[in-house]
Amino acid sequence: MDIFGIPHQAFLGQIMLGLVNGAFYAVLSLGLAIIFGLLRIVNFAHGAFFMVGAFVAFLIGRHFGVGYWWAMFLVPLAVGIIGILFERLALRRIYNLDPLYGLLLTFGMVLVLEGGFRVAMGSSGHPFATPAELRGAWNLGFMMLPVYRGFVILVAVVVCAGTWIVIEKTRMGAYLRAATERPELTQAFGINVPLLLTLTYGAGVGLAGFAGVLAAPIQHVNPSMGSDLVIIVFAIVVIGGLGSVVGSAITGLGLGVVEGLTKVYYSEASTTVVFLVMALVLLLRPAGLFGREGTA
Repeated sequence: MDIFGIPHQAFLGQIMLGLVNGAFYAVLSLGLAIIFGLLRIVNFAHGAFFMVGAFVAFLIGRHFGVGYWWAMFLVPLAVGIIGILFERLALRRIYNLDPLYGLLLTFGMVLVLEGGFRVAMGSSGHPFATPAELRGAWNLGFMMLPVYRGFVILVAVVVCAGTWIVIEKTRMGAYLRAATERPELTQAFGINVPLLLTLTYGAGVGLAGFAGVLAAPIQHVNPSMGSDLVIIVFAIVVIGGLGSVVGSAITGLGLGVVEGLTKVYYSEASTTVVFLVMALVLLLRPAGLFGREGTA
């Protein structure tokens, strides 16, 4: 049976492959949405922190024998600490300035991180072994899905759902929202607003580092792996609604599928379809699909 002119096996298989890419988009855009939504910083360095996460996982495995499962826990902490230092030493000084300064500063951070890793590690990619427990493939009937890629999809869904619960359903999330919307009033209640903002930035880039660990066994670890994704991730955050956690997660997964299907029907447009969708959404709904009017 054909679906829109192609065999249904190929159609369903492309959806699954699109979900794998969408999983990376979702986790990356989630951290970016948190940083913009709560700090109003356009964090252009997000892709670089994704790359740092992959490299940290690679290096601690090579030099210290740290396995993949420990890396999933340790790398987000390490990348988050780097982000916290960056926020304390640099970003904090420009919070009251035009957002353009934040964009330029984080872009400078991209050049520093990518240049440093290119000098230290070279420009070529480094292979990262898939953990033994996640090797092999599942027979879905219409395709053989590598176990690790299925694992990535499941983890992305869990991480996105968990992050939404923390921000929307917990007291800590309420403090974070209050600290960004009414910082003086929140400070008056004895809550350390600067510390909350610092931890928010650290958590956002920690998610980027976590995505880097997930990507390492699929992509070759290299200094430009983040810059290849960050523009697409920015587009996804705009489409979902700037600052919307739900919008970023759903849009990331959905556009991964759209991009995958575009490769089947019109491969020449697969690299631009995300931006075409962004242009259409901005024309019809400037705040984004899940954004609130007046927040875009």
